[in-house]
Amino acid sequence: MNGEGQSLFGTDGVRGTANVEPITSETALKLGRALAHVFKPRSGAHRRILIGKDTRLSGYMLETAMASGICSMGADVWLVGPLPTPGIAFLTRSMRADAGVVISASHNPFADNGIKFFSRDGFKLDDATEARIERLVFDDGLLAGARAAAGDIGKAKRIDDAIGRYLVFLKNCVPRTVSLEDLKIVIDCANGAGYKVGPEVLSELGAQVIAIGDAPDGVNINAGCGATHLEALRRAVLEAGADVGVALDGDGDRAILVDERGEIFDGDDVMALMGARLVREGRLKDNTVVATVMSNYGLERALSEAGARLVRTDVGDPAVSREMRAHGYTLGGEPSGHVIFMDHSTTGDGLITALLVLTHMVETRRPLSALRLMRRMPQVLENVRVRERRAFSELGEVQRAITAAESQLRGRGRLLVRYSGTELLARVMVEGERDEEIRAIARTIAQAIQARIGAPMASAPQKG
Repeated sequence: MNGEGQSLFGTDGVRGTANVEPITSETALKLGRALAHVFKPRSGAHRRILIGKDTRLSGYMLETAMASGICSMGADVWLVGPLPTPGIAFLTRSMRADAGVVISASHNPFADNGIKFFSRDGFKLDDATEARIERLVFDDGLLAGARAAAGDIGKAKRIDDAIGRYLVFLKNCVPRTVSLEDLKIVIDCANGAGYKVGPEVLSELGAQVIAIGDAPDGVNINAGCGATHLEALRRAVLEAGADVGVALDGDGDRAILVDERGEIFDGDDVMALMGARLVREGRLKDNTVVATVMSNYGLERALSEAGARLVRTDVGDPAVSREMRAHGYTLGGEPSGHVIFMDHSTTGDGLITALLVLTHMVETRRPLSALRLMRRMPQVLENVRVRERRAFSELGEVQRAITAAESQLRGRGRLLVRYSGTELLARVMVEGERDEEIRAIARTIAQAIQARIGAPMASAPQKG
């Protein structure tokens, strides 16, 4: 396997279709060997690497292959079975493992899977460490002679109390003075990694719990349920007369809430609510919240009114996490419900997000619908197919249109013009107070891009 010109890791681990490279048992075994080698012991003791997964059918295959590769290098494996990604990060840290492995493709369909790693401190691996692992996977010769002797092969054992450990951690995020006994909560577990621990933690905190999407069969993860398919949750909340609904995604690192009226309360709403609370309590580092370029301008306004500022990053929770760690910020996230409360966890945790919002509801004695601080700004998206990617600053007409739009929107909206990372597309996103105005702005910029670097339109078939 030659690694020249190849790339294994994406923005969040290794992803792909199960049983198709790179998500095969062969590559999982190589990844296990490489990981165990990179995290060599400081003494002669065995390394300890923890492996968790979601509920996908392919998880069994990948878990076994990873464990085999790790043991072959003289490291021990702790298997925790299905558990949310943030639970693996927590256990890696609390059990003092040398590294953690999560086998999951998050919100993707069951046919996909992925492998991502945590360091011993519970954070995702840095780019340099991933690059070292990648080199070892692509070049078998680098590990020649590094396998353990027969008497030093590692052992694998199952951690039977993993869910119990994580439950205690989650409940410690809620003050002992707070009980959820007056709340009726519907939780959609996405038939994923949170199908046991999600209903259990809410029940143990006193809530009346109605669980849906809690019967995984290996192929129904995220299928018409969970944080990316909210119809079933909204219907269940209204039918049950519930106070709130919580939707997890397949690996449990994000949550979208639904209020008692069936209205969606997403990651931006959570950051506005909790950001304002943390400002009042003096617990928001530098009065700053971190979000991506995809968060609505309404979040920026709501935080400003609360005395906080918004710092934006590129798309993806790894970018948010990097910015937070670099400056010690305590709150950040994405509209998708992936919210990081760094005072509680090293990564986004859908259950912590839900528990902190539920705590706020109990302490203020207000329904979720009354806690919405953010007024969402109208948004317009225009996609322009292009023949090349050129810096917009090099395209006179385009840059002039962008500059004029920014001046027009200043203090009242937001403009984002960028290229797609996977297609030859220019994307124009405009947010503002008036729908007609932002549509006109988006159209003007899109037309300028089309005139300069637009791809030729396909010819219409000629009539005979």
